[in-house]
Amino acid sequence: MTAIAGSSARCLVIGKQQDAAICKPRPRTPGHLCSLLKGAQLPAGRRTNLQRSSTRHLMATRAVAATEEALQTPHGNKLIDLMLPEDKKQSAIDSCTETLECSDRNACDVELLTVGGFSPLEGFLNEEEYHSVVENMRMTNGLLFGLPVVFDTHSEKIKPGDKVLLTYQGQNIATLTVDSKWMPNKPVEALKCYGTSSIEHPAVQMISMERGKYYIGGKVEGLELPKRVFPCASPAEVRSTLPRGKDVLAFQCRNPIHKAHYELFIRALEAPNVGEGAVCLVHPTCGPTQDDDIPGIVRYRTYEVLKEEVNNPKLRWAYLPYSMHMAGPREAIQHMIIRRNYGCTHFIIGRDMAGSKSSVTGKDFYGAYDAQETAAKNAEELHMQTVPSLNITYTEEQGYVTADVAQEQNLHQLKLSGTKFRQLLRSGADIPDWFAFKSVVDVLREATPAKSD
Repeated sequence: MTAIAGSSARCLVIGKQQDAAICKPRPRTPGHLCSLLKGAQLPAGRRTNLQRSSTRHLMATRAVAATEEALQTPHGNKLIDLMLPEDKKQSAIDSCTETLECSDRNACDVELLTVGGFSPLEGFLNEEEYHSVVENMRMTNGLLFGLPVVFDTHSEKIKPGDKVLLTYQGQNIATLTVDSKWMPNKPVEALKCYGTSSIEHPAVQMISMERGKYYIGGKVEGLELPKRVFPCASPAEVRSTLPRGKDVLAFQCRNPIHKAHYELFIRALEAPNVGEGAVCLVHPTCGPTQDDDIPGIVRYRTYEVLKEEVNNPKLRWAYLPYSMHMAGPREAIQHMIIRRNYGCTHFIIGRDMAGSKSSVTGKDFYGAYDAQETAAKNAEELHMQTVPSLNITYTEEQGYVTADVAQEQNLHQLKLSGTKFRQLLRSGADIPDWFAFKSVVDVLREATPAKSD
């Protein structure tokens, strides 16, 4: 048994006619359209009507992922739902022979498996599927998959055939029927998935120092979703809020959103390969990230107050219980797959997306455009389109513009480093209005220890 979709899971299967329309090959943006990108990057309200109409007309022949009949197809064409019916949960619990407590990262993976965020997976990868994803970034059936989804343990007694009750902070969240158990070659996994086997990389440190000795894979059956302070809407719930037949852009982030970030995803709605009436799903990860990142609950509060402050009908907001690997190119693929399952047709991808630096030297593990290039290379196969995020800067004369416009027009740019921003937060000093939203600053100030005298 493999951990991909099978007959036992409830799933949404996309009809053949609809799937054919959605999976129609998309033409690449012609070279002569590249010059129009600059127009798409102008500050809001500064694009001319001619630029808008020309861009829309030239892109009108592209094959859009969404259709008038339906939303984006899930990865593998099936949106998985592993949650057991209420009347079957107790018998599933009673049939378990072993119990394992989930880590925070495990619990995120269990939740995404249960609700279909990792569709078409029906459980944690078994040994065969694990090796295929590690070596080839594909399932054994050829389907793209960015990173292996595995359950780790130190238990010597767990064996294939066991049914394990998975618990998390006092909850029974799922059962796992063990298909296989193996001792992974973690240096190989690290080198293949993260491009390095050095523990200076946060994910290499995680798999080598946090994860257990063994991996176990097999079918998962959901019992209860982990209780969180921040609600995480399922793919089905998010899809129910999306407009049919329109493009849906995904904006991934793991930090509070400041004004430059907001400009990025608002302007992305005007990109040449995005249709009229598109919306943007702001979909931050609220699971474990890096040790020095702002805690998930604080990030969640910043997003909630910002949602109220901007009150933009072109935006949808949801939270993703995903554990970041900082895996650069591979993680870009994983995020695109997940966002496709949530109904998105486009993925906004920035420079050095999910990148990380050496904990010793500070050197980047990935090139600035590695993730963008990997995403673009695989976008068509994933039935997604990419929208590279713009290099935005704030100027005294024109507000936010792209960096090339600021340079060409010799505009005076204002900058504020992350280090300086944190210093201002701790000291209680004023933070420039052009840099951050007041509502977000207020939440961060409340959560940031004041600087001692």
